[in-house]
Amino acid sequence: MKPNKPKKPYIIGLTGNSGSGKGAVGKILEKHGALVIDCDVLAHENMAKGGVAYHDIVSAFGDGILSENGEIDRKILGGVVFNDKDKLALLNKISHAYINRRVFEIIEESPQYNLIVIDAPLLFEAGMAEKCSACWLVTADEKIRLERVMQRDGINEEKARERFRNQRDLSRIPDQFDVVIENNYDTETELEKEVLKYLE
Repeated sequence: MKPNKPKKPYIIGLTGNSGSGKGAVGKILEKHGALVIDCDVLAHENMAKGGVAYHDIVSAFGDGILSENGEIDRKILGGVVFNDKDKLALLNKISHAYINRRVFEIIEESPQYNLIVIDAPLLFEAGMAEKCSACWLVTADEKIRLERVMQRDGINEEKARERFRNQRDLSRIPDQFDVVIENNYDTETELEKEVLKYLE
């Protein structure tokens, strides 16, 4: 008798612009049994000194992006790529290759989970959307997003708007998503009800 093949997990690709509350949706899904893989966390780990992407990024952008202790200074690197689409594309190409590999290693290492969430700001650009069972977008009114980002990061409206300008407005491409959550809620309880409606 052949052993049963392990059941493939249901994979949700979760994305959303700054201030949408994507992280809050991820926490709700985690609370209800999902394994949440945060691609931002993986990117920071990969970029750290000794991380798998460290040498490739330093080779591409030079020692000028390093702090005194040899770590990549993300603020300096951000300044280098901020207004240069080619350099940003190069950074994303290096980062995405390592992030993709690690995401699917984690999935292979986690057969006990039936539901896995890939929390990725650049879900489509990283080529991960096609490997997901469903893609979820979290969005919110711009005014609410601005207030959230200003409060969360301690920045003024001008800085927050500058950040928004450097992101693709995902709310303009709703047809690419299986689920769109409009997160204009004041409380997590209201948001949780909405998330569970789609999860069920």
